[in-house]
This record gives sequence, C-alpha cells and structure tokens, in this order.
Amino acid sequence: MDEPTRWASCGEAWIWLMRHVRASGEPADDDRGPVIEGPAVLFEISDVRWDDPILREYGDPAKRMLYARKFTEAEVIPPFKYSYGQRLTPQMEWAIRLLRARPYSKSAWVSLTRPGEPYDAVPCLAAVAVRIRDGALAMTATFRSQNAYTCYLNYVPLREVQAGIARDLGLDCGPMRVFVDVPHLYLADLTQVERIARS
Repeated sequence: MDEPTRWASCGEAWIWLMRHVRASGEPADDDRGPVIEGPAVLFEISDVRWDDPILREYGDPAKRMLYARKFTEAEVIPPFKYSYGQRLTPQMEWAIRLLRARPYSKSAWVSLTRPGEPYDAVPCLAAVAVRIRDGALAMTATFRSQNAYTCYLNYVPLREVQAGIARDLGLDCGPMRVFVDVPHLYLADLTQVERIARS
C-alpha cells in the first residue's frame, strides 16, 4: 500500500478530505438522503486538538461535547445508535495490558463491530489499533464509512483516547493514522462544505 498522506493538523486533514470527496466522488444513496461517495483514503495526522485554528473558525462547537460523550460514556447518547465509549473502554484496557507485556506488539487491534448488529446501528468506526513505535504511542482508526463534513468531531475524541493510553504507558502521543473505506458528503451539507473547502 502507498504511504499515507500526512497532515500537520486536524483542520488541514478535514478540509483535504472534503475536497477529496467533492473532486473524486460519485452520486450514491444513503438512509439519510443522497450523498457523494469518494474513493477510499489513508492519511496521517500529527496534531489533533480542539483549539486547531481551522476547527475554531469553521467547526461546530455545539457538537463538541456530544461527540466527546459518544467516546467516553457507556450509555447510548441520542441521536446516536451506539456508544464508542461502551465498545472502546474495556478493549483499550486489554490493549494497554498487551503493550505492557509486549511493547513491540502489532496485536493491539480491537474491533468495534458485533455479529448480528442491527442494520441501522453498525458503527462507522470499525476498528482501532495502538502500537508503540519510536518511543511513542501511534494509533490507527479504521472507518467503514465517514461523513467528511463532520469527521473532525470523531478525530479529536479519538486523539483523547490515544492520549489516555499513552499516559497509562508513560509515553508521548505519536501520529494518528486514519483509513476511511467510504468517505462521503451529504448533498444537504454541500453549501457549508463549499464555504469551508474554499478556505
């Protein structure tokens, strides 16, 4: 596989992903309305934080706490149909134990999907992996599908998960690598997308 595209900041990766879908996408259907689906992507982000200048200017601060809760709380928070906190927390504890025992390991992969999921509640984030490389904790997040317009709302809480694991292991945070199989944009969001993507 080719080397991932590398971005210094979350905001830069966000704008690039929206532009990628707009430039390379094809019309498709979705339960929530028509979409444009782009080709799969692999990229890496070095700096992921809420006070990113692009996120401060164009992000939606009203949704910040909602998505943070999705990643930290065990209960399902409406309008979501699943909780990443419920699925991630026990598995990340297992990953920490694994990396303490085998710091070189490539086995700290966890799946967030479950056999027989309700059709309308299969999580977009399908798997997460952590590994120790160059004295830091790197993370890979695998999304089966992702709305490019709201993707940053997932990346920052994921970075906080990564940072928590790194602290438990006495390490710094390394890069966050993201694979998205089906990046997409809803036609209903295109006016906002165009405004941000032109920046």
